[in-house]
Amino acid sequence: MKLKYFIPTLMAFFAMLVSCSNDFEASYLDEVKVSQSTVALPANGGSVSIDLTASSNWTISSIPEWLTVSPASGSAGQQTVTFSVGAATETQTATLQLECAGKTQLINVLQLTAKADLPLSTCAQVEAGEDGKSYRVKGTCTAIANTTYGNWYLNDGTGEIYIYGTLDAAGQEKNFLSLGIDVGDIVTVEGPRTNYNGTIELVNVTVIDIEKSLIKVDSLSSKEALPVDGGTISAILTCKGDGLSVDIPADAQSWLSIVGLTTSGTSANVKFQATANPGGDRSTTVVFKTTSKGKTYSSEAVITQRGAIVECSIADFLAAPVGDTQYRVTGVITSVAKAEYGNIYIKDATGEAYVYGVGAKGDFEKLGLKAGDVVTLVGKRGEYKESPQMTGGQYESHISVTPISIADFKNLPDDKNAFYMISGTVGTVTESGAKDEMVDYGNLNLTDETGSVYVYGVVQGWGGKNVKGEGLFAKLGVEYGDKLTIIAYKSTYKGLVEAVGTYFSHVKAN
Repeated sequence: MKLKYFIPTLMAFFAMLVSCSNDFEASYLDEVKVSQSTVALPANGGSVSIDLTASSNWTISSIPEWLTVSPASGSAGQQTVTFSVGAATETQTATLQLECAGKTQLINVLQLTAKADLPLSTCAQVEAGEDGKSYRVKGTCTAIANTTYGNWYLNDGTGEIYIYGTLDAAGQEKNFLSLGIDVGDIVTVEGPRTNYNGTIELVNVTVIDIEKSLIKVDSLSSKEALPVDGGTISAILTCKGDGLSVDIPADAQSWLSIVGLTTSGTSANVKFQATANPGGDRSTTVVFKTTSKGKTYSSEAVITQRGAIVECSIADFLAAPVGDTQYRVTGVITSVAKAEYGNIYIKDATGEAYVYGVGAKGDFEKLGLKAGDVVTLVGKRGEYKESPQMTGGQYESHISVTPISIADFKNLPDDKNAFYMISGTVGTVTESGAKDEMVDYGNLNLTDETGSVYVYGVVQGWGGKNVKGEGLFAKLGVEYGDKLTIIAYKSTYKGLVEAVGTYFSHVKAN
């Protein structure tokens, strides 16, 4: 399948680019919005303006000498920004950075002269290249991340680059499926290079050629993950090349094997057997290959298997590797970053973890969860910008914690399964027969405007323990006079009302 995408005239090409707004980029940031993120300027010089709406002060940087931007900075509100160039004899491109409120919006500027084919570069050359410069590369589509904008990976054997946006045959965005690109196809594209947080990308590429793969995974016999106790799954393929080979990654060969392979014409069926899984969830990418006239074509399938859920502390979760293993953790919700999606922080006695989403959008709010509640979640160990987090968090259960005054707390019935949040000033123990052992156990008096209560121990976090001689409570840095907030249940011992608590937070007296 050969494709050559040309616009009838150069001026029509300019008009198309100017009129098209990059809807994804323009709507991605709340802090700053632009009417279009691709600006095309004529070869003989001229100006193009875009509309900009910012929430606070903004500035545009990385402006090359051949380009004038006016204004290049401004304050909150709406603004018209004009891009101007003189005449050019060769194509010029630049990626500008529009910064506002700590966020960055990229603006691609192009001044195109007469159409000329770019030389073919390798992925390695693109990786070592320059931002803003356009490159043409040819390689195999190894994975597709987004089928609306056309975000996918291209590998030519020298390296792999991320394609961030693919234009359709008419040069339009958000129509990737019309191109018919599948994993395994050999595709030639060209577009400007950028480096986004260390990831080398070609942005809004034009497709020059698509060579359909001679092998394709049509389906797997089951859409579900293999069960914990093992089982079989088949890959159904179309193979038009000479022969068929199957590669199982070395790290998966201990649990996944081929138990059958049948072919009929261009159809093939490969049957896999998975052993019982004693650990967490696991997956692997199996590669199918065929050859024709000296070329190798490939296609891939991801096979997953459920595993046992690993119950662990937050510290052990944070120390675990990124992967598909499911972990069960329990902790106190210390803060809510975004209730709509359930982005929260949870903490136990060993550490604190960020949870990137609890269930589907709105689930967290429907559950009525809040800071102070004790929640049990199951999710995978993920990472964002080298910071660990739980991803795909699924709610299992929670203990609702009710804020209450000390006077009301003391009037409650004894119940080790009912938890309340109380706050007050830390003081020495005054109750007869009560022990003042704040350093080791956190035995203290807690006083608010309604009264005082004897706190019989404060562990340093949910699931924690106080050990005599280790001074675990003292390590929290709580001193007399500080305002302390704990999560506690009410108990009574020999007529003395007690609050048995877990540390939540404290504020220094001075």
